[in-house]
Amino acid sequence: MSTPVTVTGADTSTPLLDDVVDGVVNFKGHPVHRSRSGGWTSASFIIGVEVAERNAYYGISSNLITYLTGPLGQSTATAAENVNAWYGTASLLPLLGAFIADSYLGRFRTIIVSSLLYILGLGLLTLSAVLPTSECTNSSCSPPQYQVILFFFSLYLVAFAQGGHKPCVQAFGADQFDSSDPEECKSKSSFFNWWYFGLCAGTAVSLLVLNYIQDNLNWGLGFGIPCIVMSFALVLFLLGTTTYRFTIKSDNKSPFVRIGQVFVKAARNWRTTPSAISLEEEARGILPDHGSEQFKFLNKALLSPDGSKEQGKVCSISEVEEAKAVLRLVPIWVTCLAYAIIFAQSPTLFTEQGVTMDRSLGSTFKIPAASLQTFISLSIVILMPIYDRIFVPVTRAITRKPSGITMLQRIGTGIFLSILSMVVAALTETKRLETARASGLVDKPEATVPMSIWWLVPQYVLFGVSDVFTMVGLQEFFYDQVPSELRSLGLALYLSIFGIGSFLSSFLISIIDNATGRDGQDGWFSDNLNKGHLDYFYWLLAGISAVALAAYLFFARSYIYNRGNTA
Repeated sequence: MSTPVTVTGADTSTPLLDDVVDGVVNFKGHPVHRSRSGGWTSASFIIGVEVAERNAYYGISSNLITYLTGPLGQSTATAAENVNAWYGTASLLPLLGAFIADSYLGRFRTIIVSSLLYILGLGLLTLSAVLPTSECTNSSCSPPQYQVILFFFSLYLVAFAQGGHKPCVQAFGADQFDSSDPEECKSKSSFFNWWYFGLCAGTAVSLLVLNYIQDNLNWGLGFGIPCIVMSFALVLFLLGTTTYRFTIKSDNKSPFVRIGQVFVKAARNWRTTPSAISLEEEARGILPDHGSEQFKFLNKALLSPDGSKEQGKVCSISEVEEAKAVLRLVPIWVTCLAYAIIFAQSPTLFTEQGVTMDRSLGSTFKIPAASLQTFISLSIVILMPIYDRIFVPVTRAITRKPSGITMLQRIGTGIFLSILSMVVAALTETKRLETARASGLVDKPEATVPMSIWWLVPQYVLFGVSDVFTMVGLQEFFYDQVPSELRSLGLALYLSIFGIGSFLSSFLISIIDNATGRDGQDGWFSDNLNKGHLDYFYWLLAGISAVALAAYLFFARSYIYNRGNTA
């Protein structure tokens, strides 16, 4: 492990200890020393890449609904469905990207290829925005079909590219810390906090600067800047190459194959009796504990139908435990979907709310409605250092846990706060509708409701506070609780929560819009929001999330942490 190196000075010789880090190499394939690689030096490059990438991503996504309802002339409900569908796809594609990275290319190469595709997609998106369009008449636009096709092709190319980029960059960043070293283990937990801090800093710049450019200057420039920023991110990532630690890939079969075959072989042995399983467990020296008793049906993979124990016909104990570790994540994943549905509202319906309100700041300046999402990022930027430097040390002294509170406690706290944000959003929307009626603006959708847009700030701030707990908790949980070779997939599973959540949000909006908007009536999502009822929808989401939180608490109490980690 340790190689003593002697440095001779003029009068003295000082022994130094250069620790070789197990399981990793540098970019040339040579062993790496702890003092010269990884840690915060490498993580700083990677966090910088994330700041730039999120700046580019949110430069497109945060104001997407405004572009769809403006230059592309879509209705509010159609635009919200398209945004949710795109968000959903963008959040599910990391599963594909993680599979390619963990099984074939590795994280480093996947990040480079994804970055190049990202830049291409953003370039084509910029081209689609600067092409000449048809003139708008009577507040509706009909852009040429080729422009619409190019726009959506470019948009989904960006989604495909970030599908490879997103899970790999974060997993690669966490890989720069050695979990077997006590100090680096603490730093790894802190890394997830500062990672999200950087992510939100990049997002805040997008919301403040790019949304203003898109709303007040032109969309071509508003989409072109993210393309330049993403090019900078790729250069920054490559600059850190000599400092990175690269995980050594084993020559064994793919982790996907290993885990998949456990389920297949357990299914084939469905007739195996409990007594046969017990005998095999005893023969292999498996001690009875809470973990081995959970999902015991998978222990059938330890046997083969013909009784043979040849290699390849039965699974090892470690392979069965890996499969159990992945299966334990499923209840947590499912119960967090309601949180993801709530998460989908800030760039869509919250923005549409803000468009109808008084956005004046001074006599001439109007705040872009999408820019209010900045308050989510600012809340996180302010609270994250407080959480990491004050909350964690205080709770650590009380609980004796490295992260202060467990990952599942952190996630549950954020889910509760997200429910409060929906309650506040519903009350604020009720107030907005009352103001519109009192001012005689119900039939005037283009008129500004005399209610300041600052009324929306509390719901955005609560969103940000909930993110500090749930988003970072989910990232660390899904990275930590999967087998080490599947950590890109673990983070992709975390992202897929928000992909499915976006699709569920789109599905709910579609069903409710069809049910409440029949026979020409104004539904909850009427294009004239003064006749709609977004408040009802927010109350519905609060109720759904409350039920999901109760289920989450039930499963969290019985969850068995992988590798004995309880934080």
